[in-house]
Amino acid sequence: MPHEASPRQAVIRPADRPGDLGWVVMAHGELYSEQFGFGPGFEALVAKVVGDHAADHDPATERAWIADVDGVRAGCVFLVAGDRPDVAKLRVLLVTPAARGLGLGSRLVEHALAFAREAGYRRVTLWTTDNLTSARRIYEHFGFALTGSAPHRGFGPDLVGQTWDLDLRDSAAA
Repeated sequence: MPHEASPRQAVIRPADRPGDLGWVVMAHGELYSEQFGFGPGFEALVAKVVGDHAADHDPATERAWIADVDGVRAGCVFLVAGDRPDVAKLRVLLVTPAARGLGLGSRLVEHALAFAREAGYRRVTLWTTDNLTSARRIYEHFGFALTGSAPHRGFGPDLVGQTWDLDLRDSAAA
């Protein structure tokens, strides 16, 4: 009788365990270097986002999540306060290659947007680069609209930086 693989156990949880925040920085640095040729400038940006969250976040308005698959970290996303009190920023979405295809990116964004609504935000914005097509499909699925783009240098390859926005008042609950 052939051995059947058991279904993989995927859980979205708060990023509150020792090593979670360091993993976010490390995973971004390694994966984006391998897959897209991004250099240390990108890892530094992620480290700043994570460091700012660790040093001074308000749990009532800012949160971070980790996706675990079979007990191993496999993804993450942060929701942080924006420049205005009614605007949040979606940051550092990542799913490891081994965990892709399980719907984790969508589940992570869904958690972040549900929290944004609970926290009273009216809009969520994000910045990404044009080469991240899988992430862009997730953003479009949730109703984000492209609101700006400009050439971007600083991560290594020439890219187009993109700003995406979601009006939570106009979008259906995730």
